[in-house]
Amino acid sequence: MFDAEMTALLRAVLEEVCENIPVNEIGARTRVASKILEAAAQGQLSIDALKAAGHKALNSPTMWR
Repeated sequence: MFDAEMTALLRAVLEEVCENIPVNEIGARTRVASKILEAAAQGQLSIDALKAAGHKALNSPTMWR
């Protein structure tokens, strides 16, 4: 789906967005990753757009239920 360079970018964005989330918070990290991948699949490939998608997932009211 994505080449190695894009995959590395997606990982870097995920790690940056989740820098304050404990590694054992698998559900939260998975939701953020899912939203970042969704944005990328829709052609939102800039770092800013990917970060925005990740932060939006973190700020979702249903994230921490």
